Amino acid sequence: MFSKEEAKKLRQDFWISFGKSFPRKWILYNTGIKDFSFKFHFDLSTAMVSMDIENQNLEKRMELWEKLISLQSLFKEEYLPNALFQDTVFLDNGKEISRVSVSLNNVSIHNKNTWQETMVFLKENMTKFEDFFNEYEDIIRP
Repeated sequence: MFSKEEAKKLRQDFWISFGKSFPRKWILYNTGIKDFSFKFHFDLSTAMVSMDIENQNLEKRMELWEKLISLQSLFKEEYLPNALFQDTVFLDNGKEISRVSVSLNNVSIHNKNTWQETMVFLKENMTKFEDFFNEYEDIIRP
């Protein structure tokens, strides 16, 4: 196992390496829609790219969620067939969100041998999320 400092350094090294290997401005880091964002995640067993709706006003969150659900078949057919649509996800901090995500299993931020595969996964899938959002933004935007 790694010490906290070693684990922190590995995480920093991964994200720096990712940025250098795939230099690109992710235009949808900030969607301009309140509490709607795109995220990257990579931990000890999984990598994930997601669209998260974090609005704590349930009515507003469900309104945005219903728009995504109306596009679900298009999203899966044209962009990411393995996408998981979850209307309720509880984060580690107890916060309740809605999420559309794709995951890559059996990878670890602590295993440099899985980094390249993970970087390609993150890049390709974020691009698909961005393409989808750019195409259907007028429907998604409140």
